[in-house]
Amino acid sequence: MKDDLKSRMIAQARSEGFDLARICRPDAVPEVPERLAGFLARGYHGQMEWLADRTHWRGNPAALWPQARSVIMLGESYTPHTDPLAGLETPDRGVISVYARNRDYHDLVKKRLKRLARWLIAEGGGEVKVFVDTAPVPEKALGQAAGLGWQGKHTNLVSRDLGNWFFIGSVFTTIDLEPDTPEIDHCGSCRACLDACPTDAFPAPYQLDARRCISYLTIEHKGPVDEELRAKMGNRIYGCDDCLAACPWNKFAVEARELRYRARPDLIDPPLAELAQLDDAGFRARFSGSPIKRIGRDRFVRNVLYAIGNSGDPALRAATQALVDDPDPSVADAARWAVARLG
Repeated sequence: MKDDLKSRMIAQARSEGFDLARICRPDAVPEVPERLAGFLARGYHGQMEWLADRTHWRGNPAALWPQARSVIMLGESYTPHTDPLAGLETPDRGVISVYARNRDYHDLVKKRLKRLARWLIAEGGGEVKVFVDTAPVPEKALGQAAGLGWQGKHTNLVSRDLGNWFFIGSVFTTIDLEPDTPEIDHCGSCRACLDACPTDAFPAPYQLDARRCISYLTIEHKGPVDEELRAKMGNRIYGCDDCLAACPWNKFAVEARELRYRARPDLIDPPLAELAQLDDAGFRARFSGSPIKRIGRDRFVRNVLYAIGNSGDPALRAATQALVDDPDPSVADAARWAVARLG
């Protein structure tokens, strides 16, 4: 009966929109505590102090909910339909990470997880808890333990079936389900993702120094960014996809089935001059329902101004000059830097 429940659960997960469903035990990642301790000791987490909180849970999923017997790891494709890096060739426009060009994936994936969890309770009894990137759960390590994929040299999960363009979610359950075989590393000697990084954020394969990562700098980092890194950010204004796009396993990527992951036209390389003029109300209206909204107007416009400073386009100087006395110190600092860069 358990094998039958597992096979029916996988079919149900597919019907809910997930592309992959695999199972592991909560205690299947004993290597995580040492890796996490090393990451934190080197200061690679930067300002993300929440990574240093509740490390006893983050390092040991079995401690998060001791009653859990199985973890269902799920993957959902968000493969882009166009070249995700094409916008880098138009420096007067801003490049937004593929995952943030439409609806916030947290909301969409969590709703699917909850529907699947309700189905599981109805069919198999027990209790469930669902997580998607918002709790101290080592999702990538659990994903590898369950067989979704392996953590590539860029530290993201890579799948032989989906490449690396997919979201991860998990359902913890008290039901004892047969675990799947863990995935092994298939990166070999390839270092395409490492060489693609604009800021050299990988001190070594499988290690990420978030303090140099453009995704971290544009999303998590508060205050001014080091000037040495600003020029390397180019026109990336929210996130960075360079290492993901470089992975050769993307030749196996499947098309995203969820239409709400397809890019909104106004979020495909929007004009920097237009974005620089956003006030708080305009920012909230434009990015309603988008993950971009959570960083706020000030941090976003700061990123836009770094991109303007890197554009080499004198026509953007007027929009920049208007912000040199912005009430937010980081925005004003970025505006003065951009004005100086544009000469």
